[in-house]
Amino acid sequence: MNEIKIFSPATVANVACGFDVLGFCLDSVGDHMVIRKVEKKGIHISHIEGFDLPYETELNVAGVSALAMYNTLDLDFGFEIEIYKKIKPGSGIGSSAASAVGSVFGMNELLGRPFNKTQLTAFAIQGEALASKCEHADNLAPALFGGFTLVKSISPLKILDLPSPDGLYATIIHPQIEIKTSESRAILPTEVPLNKAIEQWANLGSLVHALHTNDFELIGDALNDVIIEPYRSQLIPEFKLVKEAALQAGALGVGISGSGPSIFSLSQGLDTANTVKEAIASVYKNTEIVFEIHVSKINTQGVKILK
Repeated sequence: MNEIKIFSPATVANVACGFDVLGFCLDSVGDHMVIRKVEKKGIHISHIEGFDLPYETELNVAGVSALAMYNTLDLDFGFEIEIYKKIKPGSGIGSSAASAVGSVFGMNELLGRPFNKTQLTAFAIQGEALASKCEHADNLAPALFGGFTLVKSISPLKILDLPSPDGLYATIIHPQIEIKTSESRAILPTEVPLNKAIEQWANLGSLVHALHTNDFELIGDALNDVIIEPYRSQLIPEFKLVKEAALQAGALGVGISGSGPSIFSLSQGLDTANTVKEAIASVYKNTEIVFEIHVSKINTQGVKILK
């Protein structure tokens, strides 16, 4: 193969109680990218559609992650990247991660898969750091591995692939305002009370256990963020009303997707997820804020080749 077209999915990071370590992969929204071998050495971004992103390789998330991988290889050819951006930058559902993952995944496929998924994540971290000003993999890992993932550590990089219960669906509402990851991190406290830390890691441990045991009731009980949400929710219009509406409609739990402004709900069953969709849409219909809503099953495959 000299050319490949891929689907690089959107993701939800943090998942309420798992700040910077937990994430899951979406199925219904993602970027399309084309990666091809070219004679000219290096990484070249030749086409971008959807949003205004830089063509300069060193300034583009996909370009930076691709370069990180390319510079470890001794190749007498290069790669050209086309980006068809469908995930809005700053949406909170892993726009930069999709770009970073897509380029290295596509290159790896064209090279015969010399790198495993953990190694690809390490390259993609370099691109993600360009967008968020820090190294984290809670969006990257689920995009590459699919399903739920937990980043055990960054150095050395260790990713745990968690099970995804059948029948678990996500409803994502994206108010069309932009919150930059770097800005939303800046408002977070550098220290937290011990009792809050204990409550948070108890929720995280409970959520991991619930995923392994298909315990939907425990999933709902564990989706509680007592450290990050109180700060970041202030940046999202009508967050409390959306959360209340989703829970009343039957959602298991609700939280901020990544750094926001998107808000995710998890539900048992597609019917409940669609009921949640209608409930939270009614909140924003009473405002002047434009919004999008996605209902998605948990994508257990992650980034994939498009035929």
